[in-house]
Amino acid sequence: MIKKREEFNLLLTTIFCHIDDFCNELNKHLLEDASNRGRPSTMTRSEILTICIFYHYSKFKSFKDYYRTYIKGYYRGAFGNVVSYNRFTELAQENAVFLGMFAISLNAIATGISYIDSTPIAVCNNRRIHSHKVFKGIAQRGKSSMGWFYGLKLHVVINDKGEIINFAITPGNVDDRDLSVIAKVTHGLWGKLFGDRGYISKKLFLELWSRGIHIVTKLKQNMENKLMPFEDKILLKKRGVVESVINLLKTFFNLEHTRHRSVFGFFAHVFSCIAAYAFHSNKPSLAPSEQPCLSN
Repeated sequence: MIKKREEFNLLLTTIFCHIDDFCNELNKHLLEDASNRGRPSTMTRSEILTICIFYHYSKFKSFKDYYRTYIKGYYRGAFGNVVSYNRFTELAQENAVFLGMFAISLNAIATGISYIDSTPIAVCNNRRIHSHKVFKGIAQRGKSSMGWFYGLKLHVVINDKGEIINFAITPGNVDDRDLSVIAKVTHGLWGKLFGDRGYISKKLFLELWSRGIHIVTKLKQNMENKLMPFEDKILLKKRGVVESVINLLKTFFNLEHTRHRSVFGFFAHVFSCIAAYAFHSNKPSLAPSEQPCLSN
């Protein structure tokens, strides 16, 4: 139990140090403190971002319970002037953009072996679609392998180490093969990109090939069989690693829930979840023997 507390304290310190360095560098380029345009806060931006990200390691399903138990209780001494829960939710929403910027700053580099996938983020139960107003005009109906949903989609690309290289959030009805989305999540990629059958598209293949990216997918039953290098077959079978990353985001880091009361609160939650994953020490990855030596 003591060892677990020490690990938690070290993790909290590590996250805060990274965020504080990021905020100090960010302040050099800001003309004013965007988080203080309204009522001034007694908490620093570094503290606000740290609390949002550390939540995903707390095992709490409710942010309110986490804030009142951990932040205003056990970890109260770790922060200066802790504000009320209602005030903190306002501050978290005001800093959603900075959470997104920090999450992007943690993006990993391409290694030549990448995996792509998307996952639905439902914002309400299907039975409440017509009465749901928070995401009106933003969320859309979409269909995944698990059925219909109402919400948004998270598109992710990871490397063979299980690190997130790029991500994008779109309405739920956006096709995985949408070229504008693919252009964003494949920025900076090279080498092989492995995906499921949902990424089969001649236009997409040619677009990525022109940029030095070879996308590899399984064939559909009605498609003509083509020879595939043995190495690609092995790496394609390991495509489950990206599904493991998504599963980790949803189960351990609590990516998806339907209790959001504002759009900015939703994005603050998603960005902090992705940032929290970057600090996870045991990411799903390919074994060293399964990682071919590729050069750019």
